[in-house]
Amino acid sequence: MNTVYVSDLDGTLLGDNAILSSFSKKILCELLHHGLQFTVASARSVVSMQVMLKGLNIRLPIIEFNGAFISDLDSGRHEIINSICPSVVESIYKLILEFGCVPFVSSFNGTEDCAYYKDIINDGMHWHLNDRLTSKDRRWRAIEDLTYSFREQVVCLTVIGHAHQLLELQGAIIDRHETSVETHLMENQYSPGWYWLTIHDYKATKDQAIRTLIETYGLQENEIVVFGDQINDIKMFKIANHAIAVANADAELKRYATLEIGSNIEDSVVKYIHQDWSDRYAFK
Repeated sequence: MNTVYVSDLDGTLLGDNAILSSFSKKILCELLHHGLQFTVASARSVVSMQVMLKGLNIRLPIIEFNGAFISDLDSGRHEIINSICPSVVESIYKLILEFGCVPFVSSFNGTEDCAYYKDIINDGMHWHLNDRLTSKDRRWRAIEDLTYSFREQVVCLTVIGHAHQLLELQGAIIDRHETSVETHLMENQYSPGWYWLTIHDYKATKDQAIRTLIETYGLQENEIVVFGDQINDIKMFKIANHAIAVANADAELKRYATLEIGSNIEDSVVKYIHQDWSDRYAFK
């Protein structure tokens, strides 16, 4: 039986500096050259992944925005788009405003990816915008009225704030749109104290994206090995043959793990893949 390896990025494959180490990159390049079936599933966009994974010949599509997009890494072309229903976007936007928050809006306009912003009302939002502009992320656009972006295929609304405020907002969204959307609330590990609430279409989950890849590429007979660190990885842990948590993973995620390995700062994911793949296929 062949094996497909799927790894989360931040806090899992990447170090605490959000960089793929030279060691991990070197080993992955070698394994991919010898036929390793590997891809990534992340809350990040393909634009930022193209920078951090540059030089890796990942032939399988990557999973971005937690499954909102399934895309080709090299070209950035979206093979599948799971956008939020426009009426649901409008309803959730009104709720966000009622809670005194302002979202970032991520979309696809039919030609390119866009990330819209208007008012930047806290330091957590400042950090994110500065990080993206410093990285010369081509998606970002200031806009007078965020509702103009709702004409496009909106794949994610991102609200940044304090935990208690966003927890209440998340509850209100779930009460109104539980069957229509998928929400995640997590602390930004690179900007401690600030939490991110992301809202996606209900089909935009890592497990559904992995199933789509398996079916599309005829990989039904393959074992699925996944790696993660946060609660947005729980669903893909549930469908995998082997669900592997890094040592720094959230305690809730570890409940679903079949194995725990070293931390993300020890190249633990790539070391595991190297050993496991070598044992299976006698690659040295």
